[in-house]
Amino acid sequence: MRIYTKTGDEGQTSVIGGRVRKDDVRVEAYGTIDELNSFVGQAAALMQDDRFKDLREQLAVVGQELFDCGSDLAYTEAAQQPYKTHTAMTERVEGWIDRLEAGNPPLDRFILPGGSPPAASLHICRTVCRRAERRVVALTETAEVNPEVLRYLNRLSDYFFSAARAANLKMRVDDVEYVRGANVFSTGADYENRQEQGE
Repeated sequence: MRIYTKTGDEGQTSVIGGRVRKDDVRVEAYGTIDELNSFVGQAAALMQDDRFKDLREQLAVVGQELFDCGSDLAYTEAAQQPYKTHTAMTERVEGWIDRLEAGNPPLDRFILPGGSPPAASLHICRTVCRRAERRVVALTETAEVNPEVLRYLNRLSDYFFSAARAANLKMRVDDVEYVRGANVFSTGADYENRQEQGE
């Protein structure tokens, strides 16, 4: 199989159902998911010792499921193929978050990206995941989109936050706190309203 085809030399690319510009909102959406998947692979590569076995296994599943998300978005007509991204995938991510948070130290302040290299890489995954979610939201303005893709991405960014904190814990490295603010997590306010990391 030839890697280069030359068919995109004039700024267009193929989607399932036709051809579109490479800056089309659909291409931007699944392209950002592909970018996220690359960072997921990088994060897993930084966690090769046995301390990270659980996170590596989870990231391997995430990589496959992100490909499913991208596949769902590549169809111009939803009826052309059953969706691959489904509720059970999102529920599994929720279970991972619950288990990670049960072992993570309590939060007092906002957390900045950083700490150990594995944690820093997972924070990159978190922010790229948020951007992928925004691109999919933009796509919903003009096209029918599997709603489970949005739910999955939304939950996945929370997973990356929890996994980053767990990675620092495994490395015995403190999270990087935002020191210019108050202890905001003692108020009982909802997590998603207090975190810059997402909604």
